[in-house]
Amino acid sequence: MKILKFTLSGRSAFFKKPDVNSNLYFTYGNIHKVALTGLFGAILGYSGYNSMNMKCTFNKKSKEQYKADFPEFYEKLRNIKISIVPNGEKGFISKKVQLFNNSVGYASKEQGGNLIVKEQWLEKPSWDIYLIIDSEESEKIAKYITEKKAIYAPYLGKNDHIADINYVEIINENEIEKINQVNRLDCLYLKDDFDLNIEEDNFDDFSDDDIQEYFKYEEKLPFELEKNTNMYIMKSFIYTNMNIKNCNDKEVFKVKEKNIVFY
Repeated sequence: MKILKFTLSGRSAFFKKPDVNSNLYFTYGNIHKVALTGLFGAILGYSGYNSMNMKCTFNKKSKEQYKADFPEFYEKLRNIKISIVPNGEKGFISKKVQLFNNSVGYASKEQGGNLIVKEQWLEKPSWDIYLIIDSEESEKIAKYITEKKAIYAPYLGKNDHIADINYVEIINENEIEKINQVNRLDCLYLKDDFDLNIEEDNFDDFSDDDIQEYFKYEEKLPFELEKNTNMYIMKSFIYTNMNIKNCNDKEVFKVKEKNIVFY
């Protein structure tokens, strides 16, 4: 077993939430698997959502064309195993609303054709990304990243936010250990896979200062794409330093002193 590890960062990032778009565009608080899959797809040169209308399959029986189920990057990379470790304090990355003008002329029906855009951006985001190298596609990703190659420039959610990839390394099996008993995780994990072990933490024995050292970040993030609409399928993720218990027998690996779960 081998794992690719690197630090993904940038000056800003914007992972758009599709549910609100009237006055202000909001961002998810961390990069999610679909966005990370898209970043890998850009590095390998795979096409995205805009190319789906051009890539149709011909049905001989009905003599009609129909669209592919997924964009190329997702079709090829949706089965990769990744793990995300936020580098922000307590898993939190600060956000700031940015205002800028879209003056292409057709952006707004107002006089002058100028549209004032408001977007919520992540400021100086940073994550440690882990990828299990266990398939042809994951081998390609590891090769391109270690050799500092990319077909298209990778960005963090939108092409205004260029991604920086640093501290790249391949972790070999002698530095990876499968753990049977786990009480802490150092990465984002699916809420349904683990329970917080409040009894083990026993907060009654701690002072107020000790309790303040505990944190829990929780957010619903895109986990995969729905086949017919390509809309996000959401799942709840947690990042915490509190004690947990493994309730769904998920495999956990100790990777260079970090307890990591892949999804």
